[in-house]
Amino acid sequence: MQRPRRSLFGFLAYWLTVTAIWGLIAVMGLVVWYAYDLPDVSDLDAYKRRPSISVLAADGSEFARVGDLYGEPVTVASVPPHLPRAVVAIEDRRFYSHFGLDPIGLMRAVWVNLRAGRIVQGGSTISQQLAKNLFLTSDRTLKRKVQEVLLALWLEANFSKDEILSLYLNRVYLGAGAYGVDAAARRYFGKSANEVNMAEAAMLAGLLKAPSRFAPTRDLAAARNRAAVVLASMVDAGLATAQDIAQARQRPAGLHRPKDSGIRARYFADWLLDRLPDYIGSTDRDLVIVTTLDPRLQQLAEVAVVRSLDGPGQAQQVGQAALVALDHNGAVKAMVGGRNYQDSQFNRVTQALRQPGSAFKPVVYLAGMEAGLQPNSVFVDQPVTVDGWSPRNYTDGHVGQVRLAEALSRSINTVAVQVSEYAGRHAVADAALRLGISTPVPRRPSIALGTAEVTPIDLATVYVAFANGARGVLPYGIVEIRDNTGNVLYRRSGGGAGRVMDPRLAQQMTAMLTETIEQGTGRAARLDRPAAGKTGTSQDYRDAWFVGYTADLVAAVWVGNDDGRAMKGVTGSGIPARLWRDFMLPAHKGQPIRPVIPDIAPPSDENFLDRIMRVLSSRSGSVPQPTAGDGRSSDSYEEKASP
Repeated sequence: MQRPRRSLFGFLAYWLTVTAIWGLIAVMGLVVWYAYDLPDVSDLDAYKRRPSISVLAADGSEFARVGDLYGEPVTVASVPPHLPRAVVAIEDRRFYSHFGLDPIGLMRAVWVNLRAGRIVQGGSTISQQLAKNLFLTSDRTLKRKVQEVLLALWLEANFSKDEILSLYLNRVYLGAGAYGVDAAARRYFGKSANEVNMAEAAMLAGLLKAPSRFAPTRDLAAARNRAAVVLASMVDAGLATAQDIAQARQRPAGLHRPKDSGIRARYFADWLLDRLPDYIGSTDRDLVIVTTLDPRLQQLAEVAVVRSLDGPGQAQQVGQAALVALDHNGAVKAMVGGRNYQDSQFNRVTQALRQPGSAFKPVVYLAGMEAGLQPNSVFVDQPVTVDGWSPRNYTDGHVGQVRLAEALSRSINTVAVQVSEYAGRHAVADAALRLGISTPVPRRPSIALGTAEVTPIDLATVYVAFANGARGVLPYGIVEIRDNTGNVLYRRSGGGAGRVMDPRLAQQMTAMLTETIEQGTGRAARLDRPAAGKTGTSQDYRDAWFVGYTADLVAAVWVGNDDGRAMKGVTGSGIPARLWRDFMLPAHKGQPIRPVIPDIAPPSDENFLDRIMRVLSSRSGSVPQPTAGDGRSSDSYEEKASP
């Protein structure tokens, strides 16, 4: 009996069926493979976010904002109808009719992209976008795309269309750090999402394509043009009338601009944010930080630094500068950490370790006076050798007998070394620590000439103790921290190191530093009121300083180059002194003239007196001998008095 021959149609049908079965098995295997490590979808609220932190100046104006901004949760029913309609019209016109995937939209996107020769249009639905935002990363991989589809189908199976759209409206990124339509509406329009009009709704929906590029805070014209595209799409989709769109176009969305300080004190903001965990630990709550920053003083400081660097600084090869101003309680009122924050975020006020040169000498002289010296004590300016090291004066000459006060005002190096050796280097290092130097101070002979590296903010803190009459301070910038509901998480209530010297010595030191400005190396820093201060220059003109104070304010100025390259003959009596004056003169405009030497009661702190007595009793003889092997430091040069 002859077997029937199989027809060609049957043959093809057989193998197509086999191929389809194996293809289905392969697809199911692929689905199982990618579904194996899908993220946990049990808790939609468990998403990661950076808390939004708003940083306010002392007058309440906002000058910095970091982190992610989230508003109040909204639903499709709670917002004006034109807002979800605008989103659907521009992002997923068939949202309410598809099952999580839009085959028509996908095919259209493929055709458009093929014609363009590049990807210009996406085919993802709102459900897919939500799945990616909630559970996945933005990686462009096959695995991520397959998981996105699976999660979109899961969302469609477990939530209604309005619930999916509500989740999307609350989680989508809309530029300027704002997540969700309510946060964006508050950021851009100063109102909640429940209050946006047609034009504003169109602008928000338009941001979905490219939030950073179309953000109205960056380019308002581009945001309005994109909103016009959304409005046209709403009419085309039948989700708005031509009359509604005409009214929206007549009154395009504007940008709400909150009260702004006009400054960009990012160095100061970064300094505070780095210290924030020390105050409140870690938190995921949105925060408001009230600071000590004075916007007027900050603006003056920024202008003074730029003018100094672009003017004389450019001619004398000065690459960078730093300025910090504090009140007598240690509150930071202004901080400029460098020429340009965009070019370099390194904060030279708080992070740069530089040699202070003679700006450190007040610490040396304080140790000497705690050891019994007086401003009128007489020393001989003559060649001095300690452990084989012979410091030189800036002029290489000597003046013979000189009063201690005059030696400080003229910044005579040989006398400073003699004072340091008389008091004992350990006493100098102890005084530096007490007054606010947080970095190590090696006990070498050159300690007297400021070769120990310090930060500008530490050196300014030292002078605060002289200015306020003996109270050590901890420089601070945060007054209060509260969350977005108004709960106070931290509020400053005092603090500081207490009395760090005999107030009478603080008075004497201020008198000596006043003489430095009136008759000594700091004459270029003279103001229209009493002031005290000191110049400083490190070896080979690598660093130049002026640190000084009035009855109201303490300010420290440093100039130099980040790589330690020498400047062109810049000393503390030149650019730094003039920069300090150019900041301090307008800073005191309208302030009453007060004496820089306050009337202070004698000390009554027994613990402080005991500490000083321990320091003095540790001295071995009137002129201690240097420790062997301590002569490794280099010369420090100081400047001539400027006319």
